[in-house]
Amino acid sequence: MATVPKFRIDDEIHDQLMHPGDKGPQPPAAKGLTLPEPPFPQHPELIQDPGPAFPPEKRHWSAPSIYRKMRGWLFPYIRSRVLPGELHPITAYLFTEYKCNLDCWYCWAYNNKVKGMTEDVARRSIDWLHDRGCRVLALMGGEPLLRPQFVHKVVYYAAKKGFWVYIATNGRLLRPDVADLLGDAGVAVFNFAVDAWDLKPGLPKALVPAQKNLEYILRKQHVYDYMVFFNMNICRNNTGDIRKLTEYARAHRIATDYHINETPMLEQDEHFKHLEDNPTYIRQEDWRRIDDLIEWIVEKNISGYQMVNSPRRLREMKAFMRMSSGLDLRKHGWYGEGAESNGEQARLLASMPGIVQNSDGVLRFSPWNCRAGQNNVIIRTDGTVGPCFPMYGSTYDWGNIDEPKFDQKQLACMKEWCQEHCFSTLNHNLAYCYNDARVIKWLWSQVIKNKFQGGARSFDD
Repeated sequence: MATVPKFRIDDEIHDQLMHPGDKGPQPPAAKGLTLPEPPFPQHPELIQDPGPAFPPEKRHWSAPSIYRKMRGWLFPYIRSRVLPGELHPITAYLFTEYKCNLDCWYCWAYNNKVKGMTEDVARRSIDWLHDRGCRVLALMGGEPLLRPQFVHKVVYYAAKKGFWVYIATNGRLLRPDVADLLGDAGVAVFNFAVDAWDLKPGLPKALVPAQKNLEYILRKQHVYDYMVFFNMNICRNNTGDIRKLTEYARAHRIATDYHINETPMLEQDEHFKHLEDNPTYIRQEDWRRIDDLIEWIVEKNISGYQMVNSPRRLREMKAFMRMSSGLDLRKHGWYGEGAESNGEQARLLASMPGIVQNSDGVLRFSPWNCRAGQNNVIIRTDGTVGPCFPMYGSTYDWGNIDEPKFDQKQLACMKEWCQEHCFSTLNHNLAYCYNDARVIKWLWSQVIKNKFQGGARSFDD
């Protein structure tokens, strides 16, 4: 395998983000606050309800469920459009842990030497976000469920304040008793990260070891009124698994969200041990096979499978995996073989309107109005803040929950480069929404066509 670059961002911007010349972000001073002890069970009748043996053909959402989604997403969006100022977070990533019970070889988003978030930081983070109008809270790691009692407190406190709470997990620790704790506390979504059907090199996030936990939450989602997603990362060694998991999701009425494997945007320290000789990183010889998988997923999407990604966005994955190669595709061809005609390559690019080919022949994303540091923020385990998930490791000082320091000029300068190389599904969805005509069209289709019923679909479908 060719040498993998240590980071993908421009050298000058990388130096500004990783070596800014100051003391870096400082955690907020501790105040000794705690989270309230959640009563359990709040709804004892739900504990005994096993849920349906088979998922219904179509999910029906009650009026309170629809209101909860609107309170989480729509109302903060409207608020962000009418109030002055730039910082109006709609979504926030709360990194309650940076430790993990698994070691996925592509993942840089964990470090088992980092202490977990304290109750003091968690409570103050939720209060700060609430005051800013945010109502979507994603609990992240690492693995958030390493401390289930702590997460129970976080979910309970956030849900009582009106947050739509989302938990990203590999599912190994999501035992039935933990699922009942979190369902009773008011969790809205379990994002079940799974890359393989069974264990394989570099990919321990497999369905089989966590299948009993998954089957339990699939039944109980109809009792506690939460949703379950599959979050899948397309790698060079799991194309067959992705197809099998997609069909499993379809059979069990699970929505899917796809990502394409990528190297870190910023250079990582010594905790990231799997940069070289990695069986998960996609190579040039894999491009045609990955293209075929993506087109298969697109066909399933068009046929009605529940997916967060749109067909257009899925096809852009094909260009994204070629971006880091640095190849002049006009010279080497779409598959690095020089065999494709200019007309064939033009047809492929025409199917990806978000992609441009620069004068040097290298593919880039066209500017897409990234909203990081404006409508999306991350909160690290120590209470410092950043604009987005890829910037967790940056030592640039964006402040903390007591004193955020998002400078829109600095962010705009950074985004000139990094948004050309970023495939963040969430931030692309946010950017897509900051166009009033699109939002009105989407809301109209939800009210008239779907009546706020059914499953998950992308914003631009």
